[in-house]
Amino acid sequence: MAGSRPTTSISQTSSANVFTSRLLLLLTLLPLTLAAFAFLLQWRGGLTDPITRWSPDHHEFPGMESTSGSIKDTVRNSGSGCTDLLGQSHSLSFPYFRDWKFGFGSDLKPKICITTSTSAGLEQTLPWIFYHKVMGVSTFFLFVEGKAASPTVSKVLETIPGVKVIYRTRELEEQQAKSRIWNETWLASFFYKPCNYELFVKQSLNMEMAIVMAREAGMDWIIHLDTDELIHPAGAREYSLRQLLLDVPGNVDMVIFPNYESSVERDDIKAPFSEVSMFKKNYDHLPKDVYFGNYKEATRGNPNYFLTYGNGKSAARIQDHLRPNGAHRWHNYMKTPNEVKLEEAAVLHYTYPKFSDLTSRRDRCGCKPTKEDVKRCFMLEFDRAAFIIASTATEEEMLHWYYRYYHFPAFCFTVLM
Repeated sequence: MAGSRPTTSISQTSSANVFTSRLLLLLTLLPLTLAAFAFLLQWRGGLTDPITRWSPDHHEFPGMESTSGSIKDTVRNSGSGCTDLLGQSHSLSFPYFRDWKFGFGSDLKPKICITTSTSAGLEQTLPWIFYHKVMGVSTFFLFVEGKAASPTVSKVLETIPGVKVIYRTRELEEQQAKSRIWNETWLASFFYKPCNYELFVKQSLNMEMAIVMAREAGMDWIIHLDTDELIHPAGAREYSLRQLLLDVPGNVDMVIFPNYESSVERDDIKAPFSEVSMFKKNYDHLPKDVYFGNYKEATRGNPNYFLTYGNGKSAARIQDHLRPNGAHRWHNYMKTPNEVKLEEAAVLHYTYPKFSDLTSRRDRCGCKPTKEDVKRCFMLEFDRAAFIIASTATEEEMLHWYYRYYHFPAFCFTVLM
């Protein structure tokens, strides 16, 4: 037995050496294997590099990602032209931030929502949503029809955090048919009329429903905007809509954003939010001598200072008895709201920014192109004239008309996004 002990000791030492060697080999190969595996996944597209995901060369809007992959492929090949449009230039409509976070469901105050009624495609809606998310808006209530309600567009919108898509179904129309608005006088003159009048009623009914949704979602402020409008929170710290509304005194129920109207300098605009920078300022934000001294040049033969509306848009504090007061204002069933008009902040209205807007608006209305019939379809004189010219003129005549009315006036200002 005494002679066998050295053999056992040598065997144990040898086994320990083999185990140590194998362990070292495993520790050496494991990180190399994992690195190689990660490289293969990323090379095949299985991983998303967080550093390059939101780089200027990555043409993907928030909400374009999908777990199925089919939606993304559909969007890239769709007729909306969203990805194709972005692919034409390396400068996106709005900058993307690496590792950007909007804090959905966070405790940031105030909580702001926007409601809209739209038929626009992704090329217009996506940059509109992204811009306002950057401004501090957390929730969007999108009442969709037409192109916006198509599967190609709506499926993408539904993937965006904070966006609720509401379709114009029979159930929705039956619910809105029971609204108390139909028994009131403040909107009665718009009932049962076509085109713009019908849209105005729909917007008001949708705003009424959005108030209920906003309360259920715990929102503090609600704004009604069209998808051709952007909030311009000038004067606010960090250019933040959230900061602007946070500074509003607690006894104020509504704030008014005067509107600025775009002045298009070219007839080949494709992406208005990034290509249009000239705006006609509102009377409320101009010295009187400048306004009246340049009025003739600014109107260029149009019947009004602005081509379309001039009464701005508003944000309302969510509270009991809140109701819409048309597409531009809010009101309250129990009191007269305490409102303030902002001295610097505004709504940027991109009015007919593309030459194709003339024909697209014509195709959405079945009125006859006569001076008498357009009065029952459109509220504003310029919309009536635009509909008639788009329905009766040649493309060359339309282009001449477009240049005549869209030459920018002398006292515009430049908004740099």
